[in-house]
Amino acid sequence: MSLYTVIGAGGFIGARLVAALRERGESVYAPARGDPELFNRDLGRVFYCAGLTGDFMVRPFDTVEAHVGLLSHVLRDARFGRLIYLSSTRLYDSLGDQGGREDDVLAFDVAAPRNVYDLSKALGENLCLARSGGRASVARLSNVFDASDDAGGFLSDLLKRARREKTITLDSSPQSGRDYIHADDVIAGLLAMDAHDAEGIVNIARGVAISNAEIAEVFTAHGWTLELTGAAAPPHGPTCDVSRLAALGVSARDVRDVLGQVLRGFEV
Repeated sequence: MSLYTVIGAGGFIGARLVAALRERGESVYAPARGDPELFNRDLGRVFYCAGLTGDFMVRPFDTVEAHVGLLSHVLRDARFGRLIYLSSTRLYDSLGDQGGREDDVLAFDVAAPRNVYDLSKALGENLCLARSGGRASVARLSNVFDASDDAGGFLSDLLKRARREKTITLDSSPQSGRDYIHADDVIAGLLAMDAHDAEGIVNIARGVAISNAEIAEVFTAHGWTLELTGAAAPPHGPTCDVSRLAALGVSARDVRDVLGQVLRGFEV
């Protein structure tokens, strides 16, 4: 049995990590926000899941504190063996179609308000990679989805609507797409990074962009009507290289297969 600490254990991914680790018999410390014991005990192996996603624009200072402030304190003052910092493949967005590899040199407009998320995550990554004494690595998560109530994002929200509605209209472009990955596959990727003491940055993604039109086809095949009324638009963001994840023995499932399984469960 090993000792683990999950910082941000109350969040979407953090809570699932705690459950997965405890299910296999590990000792897990899940500190509440502001817990002073965080700096008074051995943390063992740390998953740093604290962060803001959907509300970062209205809470910019909390975003920086979660992504950088608390992290810097942990790296400098806490006792731990290894740390995995959860970041985001959103950092590739400014690179367009050319982005998606972990060794890409990132580019940001420092004056763009939305980039408080990207810049703070990038700084968190830098602290982990350059200031941890080789004890920290970075997991860049793609667009995570799940059908549970606490899941957020386009695809998660769509599945929650599908529980209640058989006909759904969205003001979204059929051509737009994202590199989606189910939450269970994210947990598998994070645990593999931990098991192999993965170094540097690892994309936790499927590596394939699925368009809204393809999603609609899955819904149609299972008895739903999904109407997309948005104007034509290019795919959103680059497709991630997942060779490093594959080298750890993890391959995320095809999003269409996962969606079909979820929708079949709704039909029962």
